[in-house]
Amino acid sequence: MHAALVWFRRDLRHFDHAALHHALRHADKVYCVFVFDRDILDALLSREDRRVGFIHHAVTELDAALDALARAAGGRGAGLIVRHGRAVEEIPRLARALGVDQVCVNRDYEPAAITRDSKVAEELAAAGISFVDFKDQVIFERDEVLTQGRTPFSVFTPYRNAWMKKLDDFFVRAYPVEKHAGALAPKPAGELVPALDEIGFGPGNLAELRMPLGVTGGRTLFEEFKGRIDRYKRTRDFPAVKGVSYLSTHLRFGTVSIRELVAYAWQHGGEGAETWLSELVWRDFYHMILWHHPRVVETTFKPEYVRVQWDDVPELFAAWCEARTGYPLVDAAMRQLNQTGYMHNRLRMIVASFLTKDLGVDWRLGERYFADHLIDFDLAANNGGWQWAASTGCDAQPYFRIFNPVTQSEKFDPEGRFIRRYLPELERVPNKFVHAPWTMGGIDQTAAGTRIGVDYPAPVVDHASARARTLSRFGVVKAG
Repeated sequence: MHAALVWFRRDLRHFDHAALHHALRHADKVYCVFVFDRDILDALLSREDRRVGFIHHAVTELDAALDALARAAGGRGAGLIVRHGRAVEEIPRLARALGVDQVCVNRDYEPAAITRDSKVAEELAAAGISFVDFKDQVIFERDEVLTQGRTPFSVFTPYRNAWMKKLDDFFVRAYPVEKHAGALAPKPAGELVPALDEIGFGPGNLAELRMPLGVTGGRTLFEEFKGRIDRYKRTRDFPAVKGVSYLSTHLRFGTVSIRELVAYAWQHGGEGAETWLSELVWRDFYHMILWHHPRVVETTFKPEYVRVQWDDVPELFAAWCEARTGYPLVDAAMRQLNQTGYMHNRLRMIVASFLTKDLGVDWRLGERYFADHLIDFDLAANNGGWQWAASTGCDAQPYFRIFNPVTQSEKFDPEGRFIRRYLPELERVPNKFVHAPWTMGGIDQTAAGTRIGVDYPAPVVDHASARARTLSRFGVVKAG
C-alpha cells in the first residue's frame, strides 16, 4: 500500500497494537488519527466528565509517543491527527484528503460502534478506500470460543474452561510496532492536539484524585500490582484494602495491552494470578455475550424476566443515587462513585443488588447511572454485571440469593474503615453499630454525635420485608 490511516478509539497506546502493526507492515506511509466524537460527547451529562479528561491526557501522551517512535526510527517525526466532530464524517473526509488506500482500526463490539463503523466503511468504499478491522481489545472474540455444539456459551464456568483450553502463546503474542515505526508519516503542517476547553470540556477532579493517567499511568499501576498479585484472591473483596489492580479504566481505553496482562497472569501462576486471570476471562465473556445478543442493551438476557414488574419509586432511586439509603456500605459506595468515578467491584455487586432486590427498582436505571458516572464504563461489562445482580442475565445470581447489605458490610468492611472514609458523619459510631447505625439507642447516638434521621438517614426500606417482596416479584414470573 502507498498509505494507510490508523484510527485510534479504545486503544490509546503506541505498543502491542494490532491495527497499527498491520498498517506499518503493509503501507509505505502511516498516518494516525483520533476523533473526539461528538456523537458520543454531546450526549454526556457533564462538561466535567472525567472520561474526557482521561482520554485527552492519553491522546496527548500518544501524540508524543508516536513522534518519538518515528524519530527513533530515523524519520522526521510523526504524531496524532486529532479531530473534534462526528467520526462518521471526519474519518472519510480525512482519509480522502490524505489520499490513503486503507483505514485500519481495532474492532469494537458495541452495537452503536458497529453501526458507526459500517457507515464509515460505506463512505470509504465509495471513495475506493478499504476499511479493515482487527481483534485487539480481547483475547477471544465472537465465535472463537463456542460450545461443542458450535453455539455461544451462556454459562461462565464452561466458557472459562474452553477459553483456558484454547489459550496458548500465539494469542498473547505482542504485535510489534517499534521495529516498523519508520513508516510513520509526519502530521500535516499545523496539526495540534486541541486543548480540553477547545472541545468544550473541563478537567473535572482528575488531578485531585491523583489517578495515574495514560500509558505511563497504566504501566505504573501494572508494575505495582505485580508485587501484590499473589494476595489478590485473599484481598480483592475488601474495599478498604489495596487488593485489586485498579487497571479497569486503562483496560477500557486501551492504555494497557490485554495480551500483556493475560500473558503475565497465565505465566506467573498461583492462586492470586489465576483468580485475576479469571476476572479477565469474564471481560471476554461479556463482550462475547454482547456480540451474539445485542438485545441485552435494551432488555433481559433471560426472556422470561421481561415480565418482572419493577416498582416505580423515584424517591427511592434518588436516595440510592444520592447516597442516603441509611445502609452505610451502600451509601459509602455511592459516594465513592459520585466523588471519584470509581467503585470497588465487590461494592458494585452490593449496590446493584440493593437497588434491584431491596428497592425493587429496574436494573436499567442503575445501569444507566453507572454508565453516566463510571470512568471505566464499558457497556459489555456494565450490562453483564447489572443483569447478573438483577438475576435477569446469563449465568446470573439466582433471584432467591439476595445480598443482605448489613452482613455484606460486616463481612467485607468489618472495621468500617471504608464506610468511615466516605461517611465521616459515622466517624465516631462504634464498630458494633457502624454497619447498622439505626440500632443505636439514644444514648449511643448522642455519644457518637450521630442522630439517626438527622445526621444520617434511617433505612429507607426494611431488608427482610424487601427480600420477601423480591421473592414474590420473581416467583410470579417463575410460576408463570
